[in-house]
Amino acid sequence: MARIIDGKQMAEALLAQVGTGIAERLARGQHAPALAVILVGDDPASSIYVGRKLRACAKVGITSRQYRLDRAVSQAELCDLIDRLNADPDTHGILVQLPLPAQIDANAILDRIVPAKDVDGFHPVNVGRLSTGKGQGLVPCTPLGCMMLLDSVITQFRGRDAVVIGKSNIVGKPMALLLLERECTVTVTHIATQDLPGIVRKADIVVAAAGHAGLVRGDWVKPGAVVIDVGINRIALPDGTTRIVGDVCSDEIAHARAYTPVPGGVGPMTVACLMANTLAAAQDLDRPG
Repeated sequence: MARIIDGKQMAEALLAQVGTGIAERLARGQHAPALAVILVGDDPASSIYVGRKLRACAKVGITSRQYRLDRAVSQAELCDLIDRLNADPDTHGILVQLPLPAQIDANAILDRIVPAKDVDGFHPVNVGRLSTGKGQGLVPCTPLGCMMLLDSVITQFRGRDAVVIGKSNIVGKPMALLLLERECTVTVTHIATQDLPGIVRKADIVVAAAGHAGLVRGDWVKPGAVVIDVGINRIALPDGTTRIVGDVCSDEIAHARAYTPVPGGVGPMTVACLMANTLAAAQDLDRPG
């Protein structure tokens, strides 16, 4: 029977570590880390995600400042806000909740955040540091959380075959880079990959991040594989209600070594890693020079 990797439990442990680190800062007379969260418009899902992040801030002792902007805000206005936050020494992290309205160039906005305050890890400088393996930048939260979940099961990554399903800049690509750093043999695939089931069947590690409900079936997963399900998909049920499912048919993979559930797997770790990145950003910004 496959082991269920408890993301909630691991996230609580990481949040406790962050809380301890913040308490130590306060004991040294330093300020608590401060995270600025920018939400444009009133998208219900975005509001839920922001709410989770703000509650996590309160739990660990991070000062959160929320900036809610009208959906019609201009690119220039949003850039001006980011510029002010970049220059503010009391702001250690800046997060712009995605997606943004059509009139906003999301890439330009993410690039506008100074790399040292880019707690999402999306700035090209941080991406470049990740790709070169220098380890000096902030790592995207979801892939960082995925690696921690894998670390709870796997002690030796070198030489293992890993398949990442999904090529996004937020999950797929940085996930592949992190696995390469552990000396896995990594194949990056996506929904249009030819013979995707055959490729996945060879994998010791499967990271499913395609955003396609139930894409990975049980016969895609070889016995003993470790499966990380990043997918969050809302599906309609016959009775008119909905539920959240992942990209993996988890009820079909009892033969796997371990897997993450949806919900309760990757999601909590993503939020916890955001808190860890915010603390790391504050510590780096406080260093002289």
